[in-house]
Amino acid sequence: MNTSSKIAVLGMIALSFAFSGKVTAQTMKEKTVMVGGAPMYPSKNIIENAVNSKDHKTLVAAVKAAGLVETLQGAGPFTVLAPTDAAFAKLPKGTVETLVKPENKEMLTKILTYHVLAGKYSAKDIWATVKAGNGKSMMKTVEGEGLTFWTKGKDLYIQDAKGNSAKVTIADVNQSNGVIHVIDTVLMP
Repeated sequence: MNTSSKIAVLGMIALSFAFSGKVTAQTMKEKTVMVGGAPMYPSKNIIENAVNSKDHKTLVAAVKAAGLVETLQGAGPFTVLAPTDAAFAKLPKGTVETLVKPENKEMLTKILTYHVLAGKYSAKDIWATVKAGNGKSMMKTVEGEGLTFWTKGKDLYIQDAKGNSAKVTIADVNQSNGVIHVIDTVLMP
């Protein structure tokens, strides 16, 4: 390797270190929220963040099986009510395995889109609608049916069409294309 080639290689290495330093500095400036042991970066989209949460492996697998990855990487904005793996584990045995089968894609899509609101709604926004609704607020999901939001003390809850309630355990996980609120129960249309 001649001298000019060595200088070019060293220059490229130095440039890559400089660039990675800027990326690290940029991501360090972002206000992240820890979910499933991983920082969620507001500059990343819903999918880019969700795949790093070890508490959302089932949700990510279901989103992939339903073919919704591209949608949730889109511009949005979306508000995603994200059930944890523990929430999916509360479902009857075999439910998740059955839903991710190709022949059940339509039902899986219906359930997943029932966890998505069109638009970006912070916890503060939802609390305001609950207050304005005298303790309850109905919000329409992307799936088409509504969810009822209500509060108890300092906690925000969601009731599905079947009467099941989910508690928001981590609110306001901002994304480049919306916001995620982590919930402890899978909602059913």
